[in-house]
Amino acid sequence: MERFQSTEKKESNPSVFWSIVRKEFTDYLTSWRIIILLLIIVLTCVGSLYTVIVTIKEALDATEQAKEIAKDSHLFLKLFTSSDGSLPPFITFVTFLGPLLGIALGFDAINSERNKGTLTRLMAQPIPRDYVINAKFVAALLINVVLFFSLGFLVMAFGILLLGLPITFEEFIRIICFLSLCIVYIAFWLNLGILFSVRFKQAATSALAGIAVWIFFSIFYNMIIDFISKSYLEAVTSAEEMVNRQGVLLNLMRLSPNYLFSESTTTLLSPEIRSLGPLTMEQTVGALAGPLPLGQSILLIWPQLTGMIAATLICFAISYILFMRQEIRTN
Repeated sequence: MERFQSTEKKESNPSVFWSIVRKEFTDYLTSWRIIILLLIIVLTCVGSLYTVIVTIKEALDATEQAKEIAKDSHLFLKLFTSSDGSLPPFITFVTFLGPLLGIALGFDAINSERNKGTLTRLMAQPIPRDYVINAKFVAALLINVVLFFSLGFLVMAFGILLLGLPITFEEFIRIICFLSLCIVYIAFWLNLGILFSVRFKQAATSALAGIAVWIFFSIFYNMIIDFISKSYLEAVTSAEEMVNRQGVLLNLMRLSPNYLFSESTTTLLSPEIRSLGPLTMEQTVGALAGPLPLGQSILLIWPQLTGMIAATLICFAISYILFMRQEIRTN
């Protein structure tokens, strides 16, 4: 046992870690599976944004008064949330296609290396074992950062050039926060894919498990909550009880990462939203209508953001522990 433990003691070397990250990043960029999925996301999002920009530009060109109104209406934020009806808005595409990208980046991260026999040879090198799983996660995360921040800055550039209106500092910060939320959201699905990759030996099994979880939260979870709400809200006798039960159902919906992401991004990109839960008449009396400042919007979505980060860390921690406890050399 002591001899086995001594062979596992390997010195940490940050340069080796980043070499593995560069290798994994290059593998992702040269993988046709990832290239095709990235092209689908880019084309759908750019197509949706182009239709919205054209619609807004036509409305602005109609009258000079429309331009004056647009300066105070957070117009750039509407590029991500609005639609002309032909295509869904940007945030809808991210909510739907983001999980597929995360799962595609992580479902064969470990088991493919194990099946090819390269993981055993890699572990024979003088590098710590956790460098492997950490480097795969960091490389996949860098792909998402490059993709979504490139899309975000491209949208802002097109908005300025085609609409002819300057972007405000608050709008810029809100868009940066929105893009960061996209990274956190996809990181959850990435870690879920890595978890299944560590747990299952076959890449097809881990891919099907990840897709099954995605389909459950995208389709069936909403159906289950709708079915529960029909019977749960039938015997309500007062407005206060209705508000309480609506709050319970809302908390159940927030167990879905899709709903957490949709709720937080919509609130962040729509400053007019002032509450995320049901309110009574007493609570609305005296409330001033108007957009929330950036700080208040962030405080409003702070529980959702914390929940997404916690879910991401839990998935990564479980996959990390399972990977560190697995016997690699005998597989």
